[in-house]
Amino acid sequence: MAHLKCIVPECGLEYPLKSVAFRCEHGHPTDVVYEQVPSTSLKEVFYKRRDHHGNIFDESGVWRFRELLNFCQIDTFDVIECASHFVSLDGSEGRLSKPYHMKRAARFAGAEGESLWLQPEGYNPSGSFKDNGMATAVTHGKMVGAKRIICASTGNTSASAGMFAANEGMKCDVYIPAGQIAPGKLSQAYQFGAQIIEVDGNFDDALEQSLRDVERDGYTVNSINPFRIEGQKTIPYRLLEHLEWKAPDWIVYPGGALGNTSSCGKALLELHKWGWIKKMPRIAVINAEGASTLYNLYNGKFGTKLRWNGGNVDTALIDEYYDNMGRRRLDPHTQASAIQIGKPANILKCLRALDATDGVVTTVSDKEMLDAMAVVGLNGFDCEMASGAALAGIKKLIESKVIKKDDVVVGILTGRQKDAMLPVRYHNESSNRFARPPKNRGA
Repeated sequence: MAHLKCIVPECGLEYPLKSVAFRCEHGHPTDVVYEQVPSTSLKEVFYKRRDHHGNIFDESGVWRFRELLNFCQIDTFDVIECASHFVSLDGSEGRLSKPYHMKRAARFAGAEGESLWLQPEGYNPSGSFKDNGMATAVTHGKMVGAKRIICASTGNTSASAGMFAANEGMKCDVYIPAGQIAPGKLSQAYQFGAQIIEVDGNFDDALEQSLRDVERDGYTVNSINPFRIEGQKTIPYRLLEHLEWKAPDWIVYPGGALGNTSSCGKALLELHKWGWIKKMPRIAVINAEGASTLYNLYNGKFGTKLRWNGGNVDTALIDEYYDNMGRRRLDPHTQASAIQIGKPANILKCLRALDATDGVVTTVSDKEMLDAMAVVGLNGFDCEMASGAALAGIKKLIESKVIKKDDVVVGILTGRQKDAMLPVRYHNESSNRFARPPKNRGA
């Protein structure tokens, strides 16, 4: 009742679930495709599972929605079957993630009333949204008999992969751009026993090296893995459930490798097709100014505007842009290391999501992200600098009247703060808008 399928309609090659055909033989990305239409009566089942009675798969913010991502093709009401297939950190992945109103954040963004929601994914066990997708990626890894998982990382992926691998007794190799990872994130990978492999260059170089090596021995858990995308679909599931399945006007994500926007787009396309939601929210992707590949291509800053075009994407334009980056040595650069990515691996799936939702792409500066990060902190919530891109982007889009002040907007805060010195430096500089510098009382 499910299979892998190339996302390009003119290609449409299909593969069995127990394969690692994450790209078809023509090099296009693949999706997990479900043939059955899930009944909307499952909404009530999902709600009742929140009172989990000790069942970790009902407690999990990922596996609670298991009927919508049943690539294991099991009886989802059989706890023994669930336990023999699903990978879970005792139900903690996604468990505490839901949208919140933050009054100071709303004032900062210029939103009216209670129209703005922010959903902190930093409450996941490793501290970021990655745990949603890692639960499903490692589940599929077990299905195909993988003993070693491999990832390239700017920090959060390595923490999540290391945690899940340690919990499952698997080996984990983490490829990192040497000297470019926040120590708080890198220390997590070490803590969980991952083998660190340093690569000279940036994240894009680390990813390319990891994908070459994975062909010899291992299983990639980067977001080119369509089974990881399945777990990340539960981020919009939870926000929609919290809004009683009434779609907001906007869902806003920071833009890095673009796995999140790809997963959100896939979730919304499926739910709309199945009749679970009546309208499609618009997706906004917020790039850092120093890592703005999608923004530049989508908005025609490099010539023709890059679009999904029914699956006939002008990949030559992407290749030309990347070649230009290489010739001019235009490496991505931002303090928000989680989105310091110049060659987003999921750009094609993201274009599909933007096409389906009439989406937009903009950029924000490092200073704007830091201010937004500080505002979230002043609401009593924690987020990393890259998460600040979502709130800063909402503010910018409201000011430019792309988003109306009373539009219902959900911004995704993708991770908690792991670079301890970022907020210290921010608040010690009194010129920063929300700084709280220390006071000296003397001896």
